[in-house]
Amino acid sequence: MFYKDERLALFIDGSNLYAAAKALGFDIDYKLLRHEFMRRGKLLRAFYYTALLENDDYSPIRPLVDWLHYNGFTMVTKPAKEYTDSQGRRKVKGNMDIELTVDAMELAPRVDHIVLFSGDGDFRPLVESLQRQGVRVSVVSTIRSQPPMIADELRRQADNFIELDELKDVIGRPPREHTGERDVLRDRVAAED
Repeated sequence: MFYKDERLALFIDGSNLYAAAKALGFDIDYKLLRHEFMRRGKLLRAFYYTALLENDDYSPIRPLVDWLHYNGFTMVTKPAKEYTDSQGRRKVKGNMDIELTVDAMELAPRVDHIVLFSGDGDFRPLVESLQRQGVRVSVVSTIRSQPPMIADELRRQADNFIELDELKDVIGRPPREHTGERDVLRDRVAAED
């Protein structure tokens, strides 16, 4: 439930939202997403968090990051860490949970409602703390994927759970063909986050 006069902030865990939408078979149209939540209340900020593969010649999500930055999103990025696991496989890690948590706590006194786009159960204590400060928290993720992308404890803690699949017609677009190594790297960052 949203109220027209409430001050909203969006906190998007980029890799988590990407993985949830991919599991449901669509891509997010971020312009439509922003407009949808502007319609639901007074949107103060829309944060997008992602780790970037900086040591490659080309970061697979750089065009998205640049577009979001120029179109009303507050971008929070950091370099992804690459490492080799015990089986010799190249892995990428880029967790943005702390950055998102700190920003949400700092903004809490200025908003009425935070919309968290993530299913990560690590955010349950954040949601609980925001609620103690009088902020309502909606969580956007999915239970319709196999396995579900939202942790049960996060879903239970939220004031409102919004099924991402039900937003598909409002903020979705058909998925692009994933053909190159860039898409594989992006998928790897999303999976490792």
